[in-house]
Amino acid sequence: MKRSILAFALIPLAYSVQAKEMKQHKDVTVTPVLKSDQTITGQPINLPKGDVQVSVSKYEIAPGATLPVHKHLYPRYAYVLEGTLRVSNEDTGKNQVFKAGDFIIESINQWHKGANIGSDPVKLLVIDQVKKGESNVILQK
Repeated sequence: MKRSILAFALIPLAYSVQAKEMKQHKDVTVTPVLKSDQTITGQPINLPKGDVQVSVSKYEIAPGATLPVHKHLYPRYAYVLEGTLRVSNEDTGKNQVFKAGDFIIESINQWHKGANIGSDPVKLLVIDQVKKGESNVILQK
């Protein structure tokens, strides 16, 4: 278990080294997207204790659609592939707008919802890091 956590912790370092090496090749372009140690609400990013499971999903949100109010207990990352998404945080009262090319590190344990405020579908690539076997979405009742 300690080996898997160490290996996972070294991924950003390996990526950084690989990105530098790749920049030396004329047919490869590396464009940094985001480097952060906190969520969109300023929280530190803390990984779950114990065995971690990574889940990757694609979301498509129709124009005008709003996701239900929910929260995440563990880190969740989203890359906006297409469209314009407004994230409304019910705990802080803050609204943030994200567009294609933006990377979101979602708030942890704060109630929020996402809404497609554009005329095209929002397409997201979503990555969750959770305790093995657990879900990362809790809907507000």
